[in-house]
Amino acid sequence: MNPIPELLLIEDDPQIRRFLRVAIEPEFYRLREAVTAADGLAQAAARQPDLILLDLGLPDGDGLDLIAKVRQFSGAPILVISARGNERDRVAALDIGADDFIGKPFGTGELLARIRAALRRVARPAGLAGTIRFGLVEADLDARIVKVAGAEVHLTPIEFKLLQTLLRYSGRVVTQRQLLNEVWGPNQVEHAQYLRVYVAQLRRKLEENPARPRHLLTEPGVGYRMLIE
Repeated sequence: MNPIPELLLIEDDPQIRRFLRVAIEPEFYRLREAVTAADGLAQAAARQPDLILLDLGLPDGDGLDLIAKVRQFSGAPILVISARGNERDRVAALDIGADDFIGKPFGTGELLARIRAALRRVARPAGLAGTIRFGLVEADLDARIVKVAGAEVHLTPIEFKLLQTLLRYSGRVVTQRQLLNEVWGPNQVEHAQYLRVYVAQLRRKLEENPARPRHLLTEPGVGYRMLIE
């Protein structure tokens, strides 16, 4: 990551660009702007920004297509900011490679928090190994040992694989379809009931209050997000 994180905003609405400029630049980020999909793609390739803020409704193309093109050469977090906040668009954007989705209108505080979280994720070393700690949980991924408040907790192979997958994407929204594909395989992507059952079991074993989880969060209609900060 650059010493001063560089953000690329791809948005054609001048009022939204002005609003975001005022919100973002005082936070010591360098903000670049593009108003079309073509310019956004060119700047993403040339500048290699640390994070991309993307509106889906662009004058010369669909933002979903742009996400797919950027993912061919960049792993930078993509935060979609769009008035197209229905479930279908959220799922499509996340499945194709976006890291997060925030619907318009949105608050400055929430937007900045999501930017900070995305930049923290890319600042971590690549790969997932060793011991990860969050809340009262200590997960030794190499030894496949999970402890809560110092006491070892037994996880079934599927529960451990689900936890491992969620930790790999920590902070990101992971769609139900993606989790089913990675944990159970491509033939089970329509069986969302499997996922609900195993998420509930993980919460009972890992969360202090499973009814009000702090780490394994549900994104309604889309999937799940693991928070380990």
